[in-house]
Amino acid sequence: MTDYLDRPIDEVPAGWAEAYDETSFWGARFGALLLDSLEIEPVRDGLDVACGTGFPLIELAQVHGRESQWVGLDPWHDAVVRARRKIEMHRVPNARVEKGDAHAMPFADHSFDLITANLGINNFDDPPKALRECARVARPGARIALTTNVTGHMAEVYEVLREILRERGTVTHALDEQERHRGTRDGLERLVRDAGFDVTRVVESSFTLPFVDGAAMLRHSLVKWFLDGWRKAVGAEHEREVFPELERRLAEPLRCTIPMLYIEGVRS
Repeated sequence: MTDYLDRPIDEVPAGWAEAYDETSFWGARFGALLLDSLEIEPVRDGLDVACGTGFPLIELAQVHGRESQWVGLDPWHDAVVRARRKIEMHRVPNARVEKGDAHAMPFADHSFDLITANLGINNFDDPPKALRECARVARPGARIALTTNVTGHMAEVYEVLREILRERGTVTHALDEQERHRGTRDGLERLVRDAGFDVTRVVESSFTLPFVDGAAMLRHSLVKWFLDGWRKAVGAEHEREVFPELERRLAEPLRCTIPMLYIEGVRS
């Protein structure tokens, strides 16, 4: 059964933000890496880019205390509304959220002492431009702390999917590119440096996502964000043949590897 292919690619239905927190197990892993790796010290003004529905923005505002002021930025209207509701519910007066684009931030130059982005960099249309904007709004000496998943994520699935495409005589360039766009440690460090930050700390880690089989994996709400990319790489004309075969070959319990990367830098 390939009912997961019936949903339009890139679909984000109205009200999706109300269920978005169901993926927090994923975001929480990377958020924990960020909070474990970041030295907590006094901050006057903090910015959480691509804050989604408020994590880790609210946590950062609370652990840094009310002497700090935090703002979250995200282009997704429904997520901004939900984050604002959570801020009100948790009574966090030193946090607010603004709707905006990381590529053209609505903030003055040199506005922040600390900038964070948990899993944001892979979602930017133009990561170099977004990071240059981070450098623009950062004060001299300000820190930036990013977490992301890198090339090698869910390698177990990519390996089998690539094998199926090759057997069918289909080129794998689109799938290869889809996998590579996550970036590598060296490439992401270079992006941070080129934007105007000196890289001061890098932490590599990983975890695994377990599934009873490939069918369970492909129907998982979290995997929807990967599935869209796989479907684009396979092509609409092939997906109804390729994905049933992928299910068949992943018929046993599997554990998908998720490499994590934390990068910290200082505005030069």
